[in-house]
Amino acid sequence: MMTIRRSNERGHANRGWLDAYHSFSFNTYHDPDNMGFGPLRVINEDKFGPSRGFGMHPHENMEIITYVLSGSLAHEDNTGGKGILRPGDIQRMSAGTGVFHSEANASDTEWLHLFQIWIEPNILGAAPRYGESHIPESAKRGKWAVVASGTGREGAMEIYQDAELLTTLLEPGESREHTLATGRLGYVHIVAGEVTVNGQLLATGDAAKLEQETLVTLQAHAASEVLLFDLPGD
Repeated sequence: MMTIRRSNERGHANRGWLDAYHSFSFNTYHDPDNMGFGPLRVINEDKFGPSRGFGMHPHENMEIITYVLSGSLAHEDNTGGKGILRPGDIQRMSAGTGVFHSEANASDTEWLHLFQIWIEPNILGAAPRYGESHIPESAKRGKWAVVASGTGREGAMEIYQDAELLTTLLEPGESREHTLATGRLGYVHIVAGEVTVNGQLLATGDAAKLEQETLVTLQAHAASEVLLFDLPGD
């Protein structure tokens, strides 16, 4: 079974300096039908104005993955993590017993565009940890790149959950497949482009929840980037 959610059905908050779309309930946006999917709790697509962002604030018991699409992100936390992330960079913060961090646009002229993803951990009260990696375009062309994984396979950022986040780039006419083990959930989010997912056409910002499916099949109709979550079932 596949359930489609269109881009314009997402929650939207525009503060002028921050333009944010929420795939699931977040902050003041509440949608009882979209509280998460399996352990996937948050997918926020955020655009920060020049030099704007969030000061130090706390998180705990959450796997937080940030994926920079364009611009530059300045990050600092109380575990010692500090730096600037650029397009293609991935940040993983396992909040565990508690962490404080800040995040802001490092540029005073350009906008910052990123995805922030929260996944509920399968281990509570772990020591906080921070990590960064970079996924070049070449790693996403013609194949899936593993962004984050409970096993850390293929050099992915390791998270405390039996889940994987993958991404791929497709050219028009190109196809890609992913097999879901029995009982697993799939979640597909179109970062950019136009892609048929298991026979249904999705465009930028659209998403699909897959339950009781064993194969995810993509067929691109335009140059596209796709995120795929392989998740444990309930």
